[in-house]
Amino acid sequence: MALLPILHYPDPKLHTVAKPVQAVDARIRTLISDMLQTMYDAEGIGLAATQVDVHERLVVIDTSEERNQPLVLVNPEITWASPERQVADEGCLSVPGIYDGVERSTSVKVRALDADGQSREISADGLLAVCIQHEMDHLMGKVFVEYLSPLKRNRIKTKMLKARRDPERV
Repeated sequence: MALLPILHYPDPKLHTVAKPVQAVDARIRTLISDMLQTMYDAEGIGLAATQVDVHERLVVIDTSEERNQPLVLVNPEITWASPERQVADEGCLSVPGIYDGVERSTSVKVRALDADGQSREISADGLLAVCIQHEMDHLMGKVFVEYLSPLKRNRIKTKMLKARRDPERV
């Protein structure tokens, strides 16, 4: 297992649309393992392959308190999203230290392959539903700050660029 570098907003590679995973093979299983280790090390609850500069449809999530219930979604598709929506604060490993409200469906159903290549359907609500939608946005090349006003987005972009130039001053 290896820690992978996480791309930080406004890196243009975060806007790459991910391609489907062709096969759940040894390479993908290694990537899953590395992504989980990277997510846990960064104290995140979700990570999309796009965030580690691999542009394939793969997401890892663990919203458990104990951090011992990893969920792997290969080629995920939302098959249903509730019409009920809610605004909740979101953060992102690609936008460290920034949290803001984003409106999302309160429940979703997702079809995906697991780490063994088996098809499964998952019903999620609450934090897991938010996390799935957030990570799937990454696969479409979208970062959560794009839901915010242009003013907020520009302030975040400026702050992130400043942090990249001089990490000690931010």
